[in-house]
Amino acid sequence: MLTLFYFIVFIFSAVIHEISHGYAAKALGDDTAERSGRLTLNPVSHLDLFGSVILPLMFYLTSKLAGGFGIILGWAKPVPYNPFNLKNPKKGALLIALAGPMSNFSLALLLSSLFRLGLIGFNSALGELLAIIILINLMLGIFNLVPIPPLDGSKVLFGLLPASWYKLEEFLNQYSLIIFLMFLFWGIGIVGFLVGWLFQLLTGIGLGV
Repeated sequence: MLTLFYFIVFIFSAVIHEISHGYAAKALGDDTAERSGRLTLNPVSHLDLFGSVILPLMFYLTSKLAGGFGIILGWAKPVPYNPFNLKNPKKGALLIALAGPMSNFSLALLLSSLFRLGLIGFNSALGELLAIIILINLMLGIFNLVPIPPLDGSKVLFGLLPASWYKLEEFLNQYSLIIFLMFLFWGIGIVGFLVGWLFQLLTGIGLGV
């Protein structure tokens, strides 16, 4: 039952993530996401078979079998936008990319305040469920900021780099699959560490508790 809750939370957190991209694009002058029917809470419009089902399940089962707390990482279908509708396409792309992870961090921060203010105890049933929601949103936010295409972090990176660094963008796009697989094998522990550190920073609760 708890496993099902994990995945329900992941799916709706991913939906919020993608809707945030769409609303950011709309605020910047592009309504492509709205016209494409992507500004909806209906998960069917957002789910990606590999990024929303296969990869999260693989991470969760692997983490549990290794005695971990159940890592869930993944993504939903990218929300479309037309850069030509943005006043500043480069800056706009960066802000749209940031909107998704920021929505997850904002939700985690909001719920963490309930622990910090003493309104909910961590050892209560509600507290444990809220901790899962916070944890999954931190996982989504941090993982999607990894600067490897197609993750949001790559768009943030490209938005910050000067035009003269275009070859790095070409390299990352060309070899994104290889780099991504290498990251899954050797770099995923960094994500786990950051998630644990930020979870404790926000809630005051260590994951080992």
